[in-house]
Amino acid sequence: MLKIQEIRELIKLIDQSSINEFEYEQEGAKISLKKGGGETVVQQTQVPQAHVEQPAPAPQQQQQAQPEQKAQTAETEKSEPVKEMDESLHKIESPMVGTFYASPSPEEDVYVKAGDKVSNDSIVCIIEAMKLFNEIEAEVNGEIVEVLVENGQLVEYGQPLFLVKKQ
Repeated sequence: MLKIQEIRELIKLIDQSSINEFEYEQEGAKISLKKGGGETVVQQTQVPQAHVEQPAPAPQQQQQAQPEQKAQTAETEKSEPVKEMDESLHKIESPMVGTFYASPSPEEDVYVKAGDKVSNDSIVCIIEAMKLFNEIEAEVNGEIVEVLVENGQLVEYGQPLFLVKKQ
């Protein structure tokens, strides 16, 4: 059965895509996602199997998923910095929903920190999405002014990660 976090990621991906309906079935569990009227409806059901008895998911889990998602979105909106005033700064944004990692491994130094110079092909971080580690490049030449997210933080699609002063 999918974990709540995996369901949240699916919801976000479906919301950002042009897909209106999505169904997924694994090991007797079935998830159906439908978009309509700006709202995503999530239904998770158990498919009966003759040889395995599995309890049906509690209705509370389905109802709790959306308030938690709204709370998480509100938290990320509050945590964004006020440095957006300076139009000359370039924002390096997350190309996907996932977990932000500032270094290649916990034992190694971070890729970049405030004050570091970067070129357009410099790796600035890793975003883990669905167990895949994606290296994110700066895509501009310049200097890192600010790192906007914490190591291990969940990031949204399009969320600013770094502010860069272009050169």
